[in-house]
Amino acid sequence: MSLSSIRLIALGLGIYLSSALLAEDRPNVLLIAIDDLRNDLGCLGVDHAKTPALDAFAATARIFSHHYVHVPTCGASRCALLRGQYPSLPVHVGNNAIKQTQQDWIDRSLPGWFRSHGYQTLSVGKISHYPGNLTGRNWNEGPEEMPGVWDRAWIPASPWPDAQAMMHGYANGAARQPGISHPFDDFSGPDDAYPDAWVAQDAVAALDDLQQTGKPWFFAVGFFKPHLPFAAPKRWWDIHDPDAIAVPAVTTKPEGISSWHGSGEFRGNYGHQCKAADGTTYKRDPSTDFSYAQQLRHGYAAAISYMDAQVGRLLHKLDQLDPSHRTVVVIWSDHGFLLGEHAIWGKHCLYENAIRSPLLIRAPGMKGAGRISDSLVQTVDIFPTLTQLCDLPAPDELDGKSLTPFLADAEHQWARPALSFWSGGSRTIRTSRWRLIVHPARFGKQAAPESWELFDMQADPHESTNVAGLHPEVVARLLDQHP
Repeated sequence: MSLSSIRLIALGLGIYLSSALLAEDRPNVLLIAIDDLRNDLGCLGVDHAKTPALDAFAATARIFSHHYVHVPTCGASRCALLRGQYPSLPVHVGNNAIKQTQQDWIDRSLPGWFRSHGYQTLSVGKISHYPGNLTGRNWNEGPEEMPGVWDRAWIPASPWPDAQAMMHGYANGAARQPGISHPFDDFSGPDDAYPDAWVAQDAVAALDDLQQTGKPWFFAVGFFKPHLPFAAPKRWWDIHDPDAIAVPAVTTKPEGISSWHGSGEFRGNYGHQCKAADGTTYKRDPSTDFSYAQQLRHGYAAAISYMDAQVGRLLHKLDQLDPSHRTVVVIWSDHGFLLGEHAIWGKHCLYENAIRSPLLIRAPGMKGAGRISDSLVQTVDIFPTLTQLCDLPAPDELDGKSLTPFLADAEHQWARPALSFWSGGSRTIRTSRWRLIVHPARFGKQAAPESWELFDMQADPHESTNVAGLHPEVVARLLDQHP
């Protein structure tokens, strides 16, 4: 072997060793994804919320009170997170967005990018749309939703027969019967009567294993609650007074062309039958039955408190393993949920409570922990934030911007609006003052011209009055920002 060849080998070995050492010094990443969680947390000023674990974490993190997702449905919102890009095709706004398009971006996905830069990548629970990453008939067989980017992706072995049953789980392994099962459940039993305790248990064990490898890791943990059904052990119901849960300010269907829908997920996937005193059955409707509406809001609050306790178990283990907080932690929800606002029970619309969700970030060396940033930020900003915090390059095509300036200064501001999208070409733009919702022109039997909903979010935070006709200049200006 020539001397020049030996020198080239030595140089290459040196570069490899240097990169390995740098990789070992990079922070680990814990990404916690929560399903259907609106901003109903104590740390975000919601009086009835009982979320001690997330509130305690928030005291060590940056709290983003105006974080917006890009699509108000699970799979598409998670696609935007994992791509780091706005939806650019109609397929990107559906629940199978990842499954149907991943071949175009999988290597440059968030976990794929970290894996290609020396990180171990694991996920447990629901991170992409299909819990456990498999997309078969029962969601526990067939091809991977995101092939080749996870070292391990799984759901816990549990009493529920498959991933779909676990995602919509009732107590002790019971699965949802579409159109029959109630939209809530309150079994008097331990936390592991419901799925999220099993997710927490596996995540805690995985953290122990990861910390012993000596190699940086990216670990994504997806909790199911408070997604429907609003199911939690009865003790989490009992800590809430349903009369203390505020009733939405606007509970009527908007007039004219609007983002309203008939709450199909809620009404179609669940039974709402109740037995009367005379033995007959009738169907309950929260739009006309106040006690039923409060029971549902009570269940949502209970499911949040149950989920909070399971997240707390994971965060407690992390604090034991990493007391100096060198791990980057992101807590994010894929969208919000309407609890009767605008007479909607669900997401799948472009109103504020559907596309605004919690975002909490803790990073080594951040300043002013526990402070709230009220600047508008978006899900696409998470990918470049994580690459910068971990000293990695970022893919060129990312649409977001790093949130690290907000970690240094909670008062930092920028003028970027938040953009969201929905089916049929509907879209919305949110600025610090305005929300514009655009309904594209329709053709055929139900032809209609393009129309708009404009809300002054400072004067009318509940989106009660469409003022598009009063402010055509605002509509025109916002249309230019979200064509």
